Amino acid sequence: MNAPAFTLRHDWTTAEIAALFDLPFMELVFQAASVHRQHFDPSEVQLSQLLSVKTGGCAENCGYCSQSAHFDTGLKAGKLMAVEKVLSEARAAKEGGAQRFCMGAAWRDLKDRDVPALAAMIGGLKAMGLETCATLGMITPDQAQSLKDAGLDYYNHNLDTSPEYYESVVTTRTYQERLDTLQAVADVGMKTCCGGIMGMGEARSDRASFLHQLATLPHHPDSIPINNLVAISGTPLGDKVGAEGGISGLEFVRTIAVARIICPKSMVRLSAGRNEMSEELQALCFMAGANSIFIGDTLLTTPNPQRGTDAHLLRELGLRPMTIGTVIDN
Repeated sequence: MNAPAFTLRHDWTTAEIAALFDLPFMELVFQAASVHRQHFDPSEVQLSQLLSVKTGGCAENCGYCSQSAHFDTGLKAGKLMAVEKVLSEARAAKEGGAQRFCMGAAWRDLKDRDVPALAAMIGGLKAMGLETCATLGMITPDQAQSLKDAGLDYYNHNLDTSPEYYESVVTTRTYQERLDTLQAVADVGMKTCCGGIMGMGEARSDRASFLHQLATLPHHPDSIPINNLVAISGTPLGDKVGAEGGISGLEFVRTIAVARIICPKSMVRLSAGRNEMSEELQALCFMAGANSIFIGDTLLTTPNPQRGTDAHLLRELGLRPMTIGTVIDN
């Protein structure tokens, strides 16, 4: 069978995306793997590390999040980390194999007073040769420009889920506000990182609708993290899914595959939830087009596979760290 030819599109319909989800599993993964090979080396994955530079006390009520001030999860709120402490963590991450360093802050929105410290962190990361990403809540156009001027490569702001299911996840921030932040980032020429969380009780139609949002943006997100919900006790969705169960592994792989097909040049990042995934399930995700993982023992506040575990996985699969910026322009 010849590999299917796909072109870059921004006019996907929700029905077309739903039809991809409904393909026989083997056919869907074959199509996604074919698209992946058109734009990336399938033997390479980017190794990223994520640090919580300001933990807890967030004013948002995202139903999955341990850092929300609305829920009792036993997490203590902290202040923004000192610049040198962040850079020390980044140096250790790079020594451990990280190529990309991401900083997360539990804020509803970024305050101007914190921009200089963040700019110093970004500058230090760039001096180490690390690719940089930050997720700091909602930002204004001026703040986006300041972060770009400091050298930030990517800004992360997830949509989380579909517009239809969104109010079942969070009510303190609108879907449009999320889109507005993405637009502010894109308008200054900074790369966007935008994804979602699977297994929050949503239907397959919600996963199709969520991906439709990404596929019809004026510019596809340069980076798409696909997370599998980590059920955190004390959060509404964590308690619900912990009792009812999330989505199946194969359905998660389908989501990875569809994301790869409709956003063919984006980095598709296998993100939260890997600690609960078998090596075989992760291998299927790579086959379906995922080409980045987060390394390090912690992903913000949740467990992540240990370095030795990941090293074994990559050896078993014959995968190697990606050379940054090596997108094949086909």
